[in-house]
Amino acid sequence: MNCFGRRFRRTAPAHGSSKSELVPSKTPRINGWSWPPQPLQVVGWLVYIYLAVITFGIYIPLLPWPWNGVSYAISGISFLLHFFTNIATVTIDPADASVRAKKNYSTPLPLFDRAKHAHIIQDLHCYLCDVKVGPKVKHCGVCNKCVEGFDHHCKWLNTCVGQRNYWWFFVALISAILAIFMVIVVILFIFVQHYLDPNILRTAPQFETMQGNTTWLVFLPLAPIKTSSAGLLTLAFITVMLSTVCLLLLCHLLGFHLYLFYKGISTYDYVKKRRQKEGRKRDTEAKNSCSSKPHSSNQKSQEESNNCEPTLSQSPSFFRFSNKNPLSSRLSDSICAELENFKKSAEKQNSFNYGTENPTKNETSSISMSVINSQKVDNNEEDQGTSEKSTPVTRNALGSSVMARDPTSQ
Repeated sequence: MNCFGRRFRRTAPAHGSSKSELVPSKTPRINGWSWPPQPLQVVGWLVYIYLAVITFGIYIPLLPWPWNGVSYAISGISFLLHFFTNIATVTIDPADASVRAKKNYSTPLPLFDRAKHAHIIQDLHCYLCDVKVGPKVKHCGVCNKCVEGFDHHCKWLNTCVGQRNYWWFFVALISAILAIFMVIVVILFIFVQHYLDPNILRTAPQFETMQGNTTWLVFLPLAPIKTSSAGLLTLAFITVMLSTVCLLLLCHLLGFHLYLFYKGISTYDYVKKRRQKEGRKRDTEAKNSCSSKPHSSNQKSQEESNNCEPTLSQSPSFFRFSNKNPLSSRLSDSICAELENFKKSAEKQNSFNYGTENPTKNETSSISMSVINSQKVDNNEEDQGTSEKSTPVTRNALGSSVMARDPTSQ
């Protein structure tokens, strides 16, 4: 039995199951704009557009002066900074310089023969890109190209994050956190002031011609649209919930990358070390399970071989014999076997005995006495056999023994 089997990870985009097959290579992705887009990439841009429209079109115009100017400035800088850094991260090609220098970069790469090479990058040579690479280069299976200073492949950006675009990615992350934080602060302020003093939120000139506080205007000052208080508060609640989820995810990602800065490693190094640790843990558990199996089987066989000892220890004293000769050994084995048989039969018939006397004990005693009697018969037979071969002895009237004369000697 193979106790130390482990699953091997593929190092290349593989479609076949045999190691001798030629794995066809797909066209490499140049950057995050390469077709087709990832679903998460589309979701990210939709959330960005939604938060920008809600923030600058509905809620910031309701703020009183000078808070609306401050909010326009901070939120505008944050949204614009995130927009441009996101575009730069997606547009920059993170591939290695030797890969980008090839003329046929956008054409399909050669086939990879797993029968000749165990790994795609071996001895600082990529057999899929067919170029010499550096020690920190990794071949991305999604983008299908060697990435310089590979950190991770981001599905939200639809591209790899490497040495060439990592800092753009980091600034985009910080600006997104700041922009979403401003959205939450602005909406919470409007939500609280709507119940405390709604007149503070109705300082725009368009509200002068309106009576009552149940009707509100959105998309001020260019295209005012009337809405109710319920609609305004419902939209605020949905936006705050969405912004809170995004803020928690982005803060978690920022904290993780700050931890990587502290450790001086990349995301790929972190994942690789974690997988190696889990692999060593599985190997240790497999060794422990394999080493405990023979011990448990031996212990089980010993328990099965000695399963009749408690029965004999609970029986009366005349059932206990020492194993000094073959006769006593055969007797103890027979007593053990018969005790087990009658114990099983007594358990089946126990439901029909309602007296105070235990029938199992009587049956066991009678059977054990029959076995002892059979032992006595065997002993008598052996004594008779030995007496026939021994010299005859006669007694006189005084009680002294006199050896009889052998009639054959006469």
